[in-house]
Amino acid sequence: KKVINLQRKSFFSYPFYFHQDTAWITGCDFLPQLKCVVAVTERTVIVWDYKSKGSQNNCFIIKPMENGLLCVCTVTMPDHLAKDNILMGDDKGYVHLLTVTSDHFGLKQCKGKKDSQLQVLDSKTFTVVKRKLHDDWTVKVKYISDLNCFGSCSSDSIHSFVLDDIKRLGDNLPVKEFSVPRGVNAFTYCGKAKVIVTGG
Repeated sequence: KKVINLQRKSFFSYPFYFHQDTAWITGCDFLPQLKCVVAVTERTVIVWDYKSKGSQNNCFIIKPMENGLLCVCTVTMPDHLAKDNILMGDDKGYVHLLTVTSDHFGLKQCKGKKDSQLQVLDSKTFTVVKRKLHDDWTVKVKYISDLNCFGSCSSDSIHSFVLDDIKRLGDNLPVKEFSVPRGVNAFTYCGKAKVIVTGG
């Protein structure tokens, strides 16, 4: 995991070791309220307090997750202080909404410790809402704050691209979805043009 500071023109990295196992990091994002980095691996969510001084690195491992996680993004809602919502896509076509708070990690208490902290947290102690939206891998998730919607895509030819309110993850109401032959691998939104572009 690397962090690049564009203003200071510097970067630093921190290796994550999972009990001597190696795992690919499949996605990462920044948690604006907790001011931490979030990353996902096969069945693990990592929250890293990269601001830790010196040799102190507070890293929290949330596991086990039910399916293999492929992508992650933060839901940007400015009214939620000391709480971040995280969207994740997995290899079974689900989109997960994970809520994390500073109380989960005890970030204030950890700042006084000198040694590097690697703490494993049980995923059952977190609020996770999930819904199956695709019949293939969910390869990208993104929250589009201008539209107050999330998007997710898959190589699934029928349920290729979903764009809807985040509340749809917690209910069984129909979602707005689009079908594209051989699916959608990537998408982005342009607020100026009010256009969503997809690639497959």
